[in-house]
Amino acid sequence: MTRILLVDDEAPIRRAVRRFLEHHGFEVGVAENLAEARALAAADPYDLQLVDLRLPDGEGIELLPEFAHTPTVIMTSYASVPSAVNAMKEGAADYIAKPFDHDALLLTLRAALRERDRPNTDEPDDEGTDSAPRPGLGLIGESQAMQQLRDQIRRVAMTHSTVLLRGESGTGKELAARALHELSPRASGPFVAVNCATIPEGLVEAELFGHAQGAYTGAVKARTGLIQSAHGGTLFLDEIGELAPAAQARLLRVLQDGELRPVGSNENLKVDVRLLAATHRDLEAMIEEQAFRADLYYRLRVLELSIPPLRERREDIIPLARHFLEALAGSGPVPQLSHAARQALESQDWPGNVRELANALERGWVLSPDGCIEADHMGLSTGTPARDDEIPNPAFPTRKGKGSSLNEYFRHFVQENQGSMTETELARALGISRKTLWERRQRENLPRPRG
Repeated sequence: MTRILLVDDEAPIRRAVRRFLEHHGFEVGVAENLAEARALAAADPYDLQLVDLRLPDGEGIELLPEFAHTPTVIMTSYASVPSAVNAMKEGAADYIAKPFDHDALLLTLRAALRERDRPNTDEPDDEGTDSAPRPGLGLIGESQAMQQLRDQIRRVAMTHSTVLLRGESGTGKELAARALHELSPRASGPFVAVNCATIPEGLVEAELFGHAQGAYTGAVKARTGLIQSAHGGTLFLDEIGELAPAAQARLLRVLQDGELRPVGSNENLKVDVRLLAATHRDLEAMIEEQAFRADLYYRLRVLELSIPPLRERREDIIPLARHFLEALAGSGPVPQLSHAARQALESQDWPGNVRELANALERGWVLSPDGCIEADHMGLSTGTPARDDEIPNPAFPTRKGKGSSLNEYFRHFVQENQGSMTETELARALGISRKTLWERRQRENLPRPRG
């Protein structure tokens, strides 16, 4: 059995990741700091380490020289992606940015293990026995639409062309992008994923293109941008429709000339990246409204892949449900769906797609008293979709009485606490990821305060 050492100082993350990995057949040891990690590894070496970049007693990269004989994957926030990519230059096998999708994590870890075993990879990989083909790992389902998508990914991955991924929110565009990278000739290079919508508007250009020392107030030293961090690998820009016009113009130059100019610099830098972009927005309409550059659009849309919404592949709903319930259960008993619950799941339109389905199942898993999930446990008894923002969370305290919907509570909680809590603290208090917090802010028209 493959043994993984998980090192993270946040107990909820340790519990969730450990449970998920154990379900997929890994033996997992956990540590919350460098000292514990060193002690565990010294007592009995692991096959792979999954280590947070920031730990209470130092940085995760300090472990790289000591773990040189086994692959190490670094976990980090988007803001520290360049540091994580630099860690790869110091010997890390790969990195993954928080908040991450569990299936994306699994893809990253198995790729690192395959790279470790590369001298023996002439034979088929038997690391896992998932029912979904390895090239489509995370893209679960045997519907015609998903089989066609996996076939397209296999063909498109071997090219060097730019790819535009189209699909509604929650359909799995990042998983498709990771699969494209892992099957490409660039698989040994970095995969840098950036959600353009989560970067504050005033920092977009500096984050993507880097900046020179003194470029603006607070730029005390030069910084490598996210695009340059992907040199030799793949850059995935999610929600590219959110890029400001100035950033769009800079990105166009990268695609046309293969070079970029950091903010405040007079020198151009050569960069070799394959760009994958994704959006759920109507870029053609944005071009008509002069909100998106037509020349950039045509550069992005050399190849296009459409990720089907869940309502168009209803036969995949129950297999997906089993997958999520098994992940939630970990090494414990897997809850069952009643016949009525299965019917309710298949009858929904799921506007939030796979992400919404996962949230509804988590609600059912929490609220079912006897291990058998009924439709009402998932909020589906009325026959209306259980929207992402209507799903109670154990860490999301609700109020009783008239006018106390979860939407109203969310608005009240954020407005009351956003001045005294960071985005990470807000998300943790609400029991959701930072990405979900941002999406709910957008939906409720609650922009993050500037300054």
